[in-house]
Amino acid sequence: MRLKEKYLTAGAEAFSDYEIIELLLSYAIPRRDTKTLAKELIQTFGSIKGIIDAEVTDLKTIGGITEHTAILFKLTREISSLYLMEKAKEKTQISCTSELINFCRTVLGGKKDEEFWVIYLNVQNRIIEVERLQKGTVDQAIVYPRQILENALKKKASAIILVHNHPSGNVRPSEADIRITQMIREKAKILEIAVHDHIIVGSDSFFSFREEGIMN
Repeated sequence: MRLKEKYLTAGAEAFSDYEIIELLLSYAIPRRDTKTLAKELIQTFGSIKGIIDAEVTDLKTIGGITEHTAILFKLTREISSLYLMEKAKEKTQISCTSELINFCRTVLGGKKDEEFWVIYLNVQNRIIEVERLQKGTVDQAIVYPRQILENALKKKASAIILVHNHPSGNVRPSEADIRITQMIREKAKILEIAVHDHIIVGSDSFFSFREEGIMN
């Protein structure tokens, strides 16, 4: 009760990291003091982000964390992703908005394998759909430009934004990243589909081809 009351009066900003986890645990493990467990989770995974990004199997190695509780942490991340996506869709126009970047980092920042996503936009640059196109190994995702553009045509998209992650944390584009981006842009131009950006996401940072002048 004390943490709920503190949250209602002061908000999450007044909490230490372990108190936020303690409050969340209270919904999965009611009628039990979860302070010690919350502190152990922070110590083991390093941060709130580390806990939320952890796999269910890793969370369950901590005594007192059941699958039921671990799923609550994963659900928290998924809800955050959906919320940020809805926020991005509310924008009149999308290019490289903070909501879009936050969404990309929330969805892809903690992934262990490389994934390639495409954001499809209409003529007003509003989001039509966000689609995961490929899931690869730890260091590569196989991307097919033809598939991207066929999907864009089916969705009647006027523009696209490419997004993928670098699990290593180094968000600088590789030569392969640059080549595939140029290839997609060239083929998209023929179909009168604009490629607004290619965003590479790491655990704590991102790289925008457009902001770095590579798309110019």
